[in-house]
Amino acid sequence: MRQKLIRVSVALMSLGLSVLLGAAPPSPVADAAQAGDRDAVRSLLKQAADVNASQADGMTALHWAAMRNDASLAETLLYAGASVKASTRINSYTPLLLAAKNGNAAVMEPLIKAGADVNGRTSNGTTALMFAAAAGNADAVNVLIDRGADINVAEPVRGLTAVMFAAASDRTPIVALLAKHGADLKATTKTVDLNAMGRNSAVFAGVLFGNPQAPSRPAEAAKAGEPPKPGEGRREPQGRPEEGRGATGGQAPSTGSGPASGGPGGGGREGRNPFAGTAGIDRQYQLNELVYAQGGMTPLLLAARQGYTETVRTLLDAGAGINEVSAGDSTSPILIATLNGHFDLAKELLDRHADPRLAAENGVTPLYAALNCEWAPKALYPQPRAYVNQKVTYLELMKALLDAGADPNVRLKKKVWYQGYSFDLSGVDEIGATPFWRAAYASDVDAMRLLVAYHADSNIPTMKSAGRPRIADENREVKDVSPLPPVPLGGPGIPAVVAAAGSGYGEGFAANSHRFAPTGMLAAVKYLIEELHADPNAKDHEGNTALHNAAARGDVEMIRYLVSKGADVT
Repeated sequence: MRQKLIRVSVALMSLGLSVLLGAAPPSPVADAAQAGDRDAVRSLLKQAADVNASQADGMTALHWAAMRNDASLAETLLYAGASVKASTRINSYTPLLLAAKNGNAAVMEPLIKAGADVNGRTSNGTTALMFAAAAGNADAVNVLIDRGADINVAEPVRGLTAVMFAAASDRTPIVALLAKHGADLKATTKTVDLNAMGRNSAVFAGVLFGNPQAPSRPAEAAKAGEPPKPGEGRREPQGRPEEGRGATGGQAPSTGSGPASGGPGGGGREGRNPFAGTAGIDRQYQLNELVYAQGGMTPLLLAARQGYTETVRTLLDAGAGINEVSAGDSTSPILIATLNGHFDLAKELLDRHADPRLAAENGVTPLYAALNCEWAPKALYPQPRAYVNQKVTYLELMKALLDAGADPNVRLKKKVWYQGYSFDLSGVDEIGATPFWRAAYASDVDAMRLLVAYHADSNIPTMKSAGRPRIADENREVKDVSPLPPVPLGGPGIPAVVAAAGSGYGEGFAANSHRFAPTGMLAAVKYLIEELHADPNAKDHEGNTALHNAAARGDVEMIRYLVSKGADVT
């Protein structure tokens, strides 16, 4: 019986395959063109074979001529009546789009003369000029521009223009060519307000399933609720609270159920809404709120992110704004270069008068970014490694930034999402951290000395954040039995000396990810205590001291040192 069923199944499969194969009409000319057999193509055409017969995926002989960069075959097919409008089943590629993708002007010329649309698009909205720009062929780009291709049209998915394709692909001559013909160097890609996800189900759906109309500044869309009143919740690390802060966790009007409410179907454990309350005050930031916004990239930002120095120079010489920040999270060209470890480029931008004081939405400056890149923790996603190939060291870049007026005491506004991405193992929320604190956390004595020489305040701790509740806390009443007074949200978090001793090691998997200077943690603790007079009994917001962290790591040498300096063992 079983063998009979197997035979029947095989027979049905064979029948189905035959039907499928039979459904595709013969396409001998396309097959010959795919093989590059010109003689066979000519012979078939003499026998009146259909020059436009397509293969199952929509590829015609003319498509294959474009794919194979065969201008002679393309002219032969066009003479025989090949259609320049034929498109593939997937993504609607025409022969011209394929030729442009290869950057082949010799094939493109006859196609355009035969009536191919120079502004035609794939189903994703990519034009021939965008493909040619990415391919880097100036002749192909000139052919399209001379025939009226729209230079500044943007594809609808991300909002990329031809000059952005060129900049992101390091096609320096093409960037110069497009700029000469009027490419908009101030154009930005689309901005997606990730901060809005969870506040409004319509916006959330738009981010997931389409591209919602983004506000000019994502912060303007973050006014779903009211910010905390003065004196309540967390203090801003510096200056006035950013407009719209405090409203990031607002939720859509609740009907008592569904994802926007605390009723059945809501997020979190037992139907609780993970976005309820104010982020950073009533609860920890969700990852999308830490990222804040995606996009808003200029051609210069795209090139600087990849470290394409010549392309960056060309864009600047053509008039791109050296201090024009992203429309998403306010990242500047010098910051994005530093974040990705392109220290040589960052130094060159600084020499061309890039502003070292510009901070991103989360408070990260180039000064902080240089340290953070050098000592980026091990993560489940790759960290930037370009810095290992730079001539300019992180310390040299830091000094140059400080000489140019960088503020060593700027504090982070929230945890840096790319510190550990969505799998952070540090157990540390670095909100409120300064570059000096980051150097202490990395046990980097050289960086700390440099910052102190430029008047960095070694006494600025991080700030106490809402933090992540422990798993069992939702099912039990947690009492603080210590005699220590509670630290309010926004109050002092982790002092530099406690961070240098190994914050997070006793509460999670920090040992698996934390990276620090090879001189070791003890050298950093000694420097802080002996030269900067840090208190060996300084406590973080949870009551931990440097001695607690040393004990958690089993660092007997540091324990003995701290005790010798008066650390309280009780």
